[in-house]
Amino acid sequence: MRARFALPALAAAAALMLTGCVDNSTPTPGGTAAASAGSGITKDAAAAALVPKDIASTGTLVIGTDAAYPPNEYKDQGGQPIGWGIELSNGIAAKLGLKPSYQIASFDNIIPSITGGKVDMGESSFTDNAEREKQVDFVNYYNAGILWASQVGKNVDPNNACGLTVAVQANTVEATDELPAKIKACTDAGKATIAVLPYDTQEAATNAVVLGKADALSADSPVALYAISQTKGKLQPAGKSFDVAPYGMTVKKGSELTKAVQAALQSMVDDGSYGKILDTWGVTDGGIKTITINAATNG
Repeated sequence: MRARFALPALAAAAALMLTGCVDNSTPTPGGTAAASAGSGITKDAAAAALVPKDIASTGTLVIGTDAAYPPNEYKDQGGQPIGWGIELSNGIAAKLGLKPSYQIASFDNIIPSITGGKVDMGESSFTDNAEREKQVDFVNYYNAGILWASQVGKNVDPNNACGLTVAVQANTVEATDELPAKIKACTDAGKATIAVLPYDTQEAATNAVVLGKADALSADSPVALYAISQTKGKLQPAGKSFDVAPYGMTVKKGSELTKAVQAALQSMVDDGSYGKILDTWGVTDGGIKTITINAATNG
């Protein structure tokens, strides 16, 4: 069964800039990262006991994020990371008796930062797949599908996209897996290829469709729906969500922190704080009841 996602219930939609671009800087339900970090979530002694000593001794959980994929993770007006993924990370830190410290980086630099020991955990809407599991461990916390969006009134079918131009955020699963597979299907059938426009941020990819530079965008379903909501009637869903796959917090391969993060998230599921965060941001439908590890190969 395909997962479906409700439109994020944000306090206010961002206005289009004079150029017609999208502005994702408006305040959100969770407020700033500082205000929402671990708010109302208390330490879980059993989970905290699993934290590696070198991390526990610092009192800080260093988290890498690209903060450019609203509503999952992006920046508030003060430049601080915010979003429902960030709030889950804040909750993980609180459960482990640690303070979250964010390092904002480009998406493709986060996993190398984990393997290189520069950050403890990555939160950036990482889709768990077998290839990524060769580099890091995934603590799975959500199921997301892929959803396309196009200009209102334009008929775009993701299953018949040969010859179209599609915008994506670079290095997402849409850019590395989904569209290359669609391109191969087109060329194998002797049809025109799909032109892919990769951007550093989801906002830029969304703007490309708003401004007519691309026929459609492809993004994770909660992200695509948020992008649609921010354009004030300029964009529409193109079909329904498909290819549902798990999101995961990324942790250094074989680290004891993996079990600690799993225990912290499961504690949030059990006490209701996990569900409250998803509900606040309007993404409840992708929630799960059991937190797993490396679901792409162990599921």
